[in-house]
Amino acid sequence: MDGAGGAGSEVITSACSAPSGTEPRVAPEKSGHTPARRLQIPDLTDLERRLGRVFGDQTLLIQALSHRSWCAEAGGRPSNERLEYLGDAVLGLVVAEHCYRTYPEMPEGALAKVRAAVVNTTVLAEVALELDLGPVLLLGRGEDSSGGRAKASILANAVEAVIAAVYLDGGWETATEFVLRLLDDRIEAAAAGPGSEDFKTRLQEMVVHQVGKLPHYEVAGTGPDHARLYTATVNVAGTVVGEGEGRSKKDAEQAAAHAAFPTFAAAVPAQDSTSASDSTLATDSTSASDSTSATDSTSATQLTSATETAAVEPADRHHSEDVHTHA
Repeated sequence: MDGAGGAGSEVITSACSAPSGTEPRVAPEKSGHTPARRLQIPDLTDLERRLGRVFGDQTLLIQALSHRSWCAEAGGRPSNERLEYLGDAVLGLVVAEHCYRTYPEMPEGALAKVRAAVVNTTVLAEVALELDLGPVLLLGRGEDSSGGRAKASILANAVEAVIAAVYLDGGWETATEFVLRLLDDRIEAAAAGPGSEDFKTRLQEMVVHQVGKLPHYEVAGTGPDHARLYTATVNVAGTVVGEGEGRSKKDAEQAAAHAAFPTFAAAVPAQDSTSASDSTLATDSTSASDSTSATDSTSATQLTSATETAAVEPADRHHSEDVHTHA
């Protein structure tokens, strides 16, 4: 980002909205000029920790967080849109290559479905919530006041921009590692297909949809290293909704999510599923009936035909013999 300072640097704007909790400072008014606001760029150390990367060029990260509404109020500074464009391409290629190498027997159509299941606005917005990107986004006043920090499209675009920033700052291998760390579990679940036992992902989708928050897991281990047992609890909005045990942290979390699953699944209308099941049963029954009827009809026809043939053939042979005899 040209001309942007690093963490803690000041940006002079005519009107701007700082990230949550950051108060812009007003510059002294000069005769004949509109008062300018000084925006304190937040310290991004905590964000870098959550991202798992310390940027060599932190201006890339600042630009990745810069929404166009903020840039318009900040004198036309570069927004994250170009980075979003690049990040979308990097993200798609990383996921596509990973799926291609990881699932060598999977056909092209299935590979495309797996990629589409994780490279979309909903999933990327969930990733943004996990990284807590909302509070550090640079938004204009109007966008900020209208709830822009929680908008799925803005959050998803910011994730793509951050991916591009990681790529430009650290290269392809770094970007690949970063993307897979964010999405590997989701890719695995998508590749498993419907009915997979990834209750964590399924629970998270329902909780985000119904409550608007992410489930939180706490795991504790007991016993010696060779026989370690983990106990996990999952809570939503401060309330424990499930507990589980396992030989690994991942298994314990899956067990806890499985225990919590019915609580939120009960809120999802079951009519469609039941109707679909009834429809399937009815279809299968009808098909079986039709098939049986068709088989019976065919068998009857074949039997009748065979009987008629059997009845005719002796007569023909007798007639033939009679003709031969008379001749």
